[in-house]
Amino acid sequence: MKKKITILISFMLIVLLTACGQNNSKVNNVAKNEKDGSEEPKIASLSIHLTNDLLALGITPAGSVIGGELKDFLPHVKDQLKNTEKLGIVKDPDMEALLELKPSVIYLDNEFSGQDVSKYKKIAPTHIFDLNDGTWRDHLISIGKLVNREKQADQFIENYEKESKDVQALIKDKLGDDSKVMAIRVTAKELRVFGTKKPMGPILFQDLGLKPANGVGDIDKNQSYEVISQEVLPDFDADAIFVIVNRDDKSQTAFKELEKTPIWKGLKAVKEKHVYLISDQPWLDYSALGNKMAMDNAKKIFSN
Repeated sequence: MKKKITILISFMLIVLLTACGQNNSKVNNVAKNEKDGSEEPKIASLSIHLTNDLLALGITPAGSVIGGELKDFLPHVKDQLKNTEKLGIVKDPDMEALLELKPSVIYLDNEFSGQDVSKYKKIAPTHIFDLNDGTWRDHLISIGKLVNREKQADQFIENYEKESKDVQALIKDKLGDDSKVMAIRVTAKELRVFGTKKPMGPILFQDLGLKPANGVGDIDKNQSYEVISQEVLPDFDADAIFVIVNRDDKSQTAFKELEKTPIWKGLKAVKEKHVYLISDQPWLDYSALGNKMAMDNAKKIFSN
């Protein structure tokens, strides 16, 4: 009897150890696969910019936050996120949806989610990005290292730089060498002029090599824009103006009213027909994919 019990216990131990070994092997294989790229991690992105950096690398996050005002994914990438779960807005992520997603890793934007990281770490390993540190290129490279797509990140940036030079040549043909530009945004209540800071500054004054109109460089470097009155528009003396008009009806009406004013009609850029209407997205999406789409748009504008 004792012999039978001993054999039974030994058999049970063997089964248990074999199962543990298989589980450990499975965990190790998943880790190895994630590292060598053969199995993508199940990423929950709590930043729309990080989401779009992932898309630039050909990775669709399992879950992502959405645009606060839109209450949806941004329009220029929505079609690429059909199979991505919505995780609330960046300033107030939906923790219930995040838990239900069961991600293998979470990506956070330090500005919005960095104050209480512990609650995310309880769900999955968490990576925090300071998107105010460095450029979108730096962010893309950092993500590329995490998901084993460094070569893709480098290639994306190389292609972008090449396209930038092509568009610079097109702009030179259209506007000349010494043209000064500005970018404005029309909302229902105010008129804004963008400075040299992101999101608009880098693509206009670095990537496209354009010269800031008078006073643009004086805008507070800690702010993306400055609110102005239409009366000061002539002071910028811009040869070309990029215009973003908010999508709501009141903003659209406000721009139509601005176009009727003598001030607007008297602007050099208006007289020379160098006013370019552009969309808030992708131009204000400071991410790898957003900048690429904005550059594509610029190429189309100046090819006509």
